[in-house]
Amino acid sequence: MKLLLAEDETGMSEALVDILTFHHYAVDPVFDGRDALDYALTQSYDGIILDIMMPKMDGLQVLKQLRQTGDKTPVLMLTAKSDIEDRILGLDLGADDYLPKPFAMGEFLARVRAMLRRRESFTPDILRMGDISLNRSSYELSGPNGQCFLLSNLEFQLMELLMLNKGIYLSSEKILDKVWGYDTEAEIGVVWVYISYLRKRLLALDAHVEIKVKRGVGYTLEVIP
Repeated sequence: MKLLLAEDETGMSEALVDILTFHHYAVDPVFDGRDALDYALTQSYDGIILDIMMPKMDGLQVLKQLRQTGDKTPVLMLTAKSDIEDRILGLDLGADDYLPKPFAMGEFLARVRAMLRRRESFTPDILRMGDISLNRSSYELSGPNGQCFLLSNLEFQLMELLMLNKGIYLSSEKILDKVWGYDTEAEIGVVWVYISYLRKRLLALDAHVEIKVKRGVGYTLEVIP
């Protein structure tokens, strides 16, 4: 799952990125409303977390412009304001939920999960392809021999991406953007490294599923006889 986090308080942003990353979300953090709108319009996200009070453009303005373009990405608003009028305005503009500051991290994660469940296209907790399954709650990859592996954060996100796009070739650049984030400093070669890790996992599971590569095109997941 890939999230956009727009929060101008550096300490709060770092704390939220840390806990979201720990729970296997990919996060693009931005620190003002203008960047939030630019990222939201040019990238693909499963959910957006918007602080209301931001420089250059506040969260309500960002939300209004997003919805005017027809963007239906779920949005969770963060606010230090207690004004009921602001909450009403945000909901009327198309916000999916509100979370007033200060908040407990447990509640924040629960609100994020609830926001993502309200997406138009439902995605099950367990993804299946051929004789393998990926548990999106426990991050375990299981095979036909009963063995399973607890995947690392990046392994899980990469496998999830491949399983959600079965039969579609994804370029290394696309994978790097989706898994490592839009502003990552990671080199493109890291994609091949993690593809190699997942291939070893599938081999150890004796799975009839493999990661295919087409030179100059990208990678895809296929069921093999």
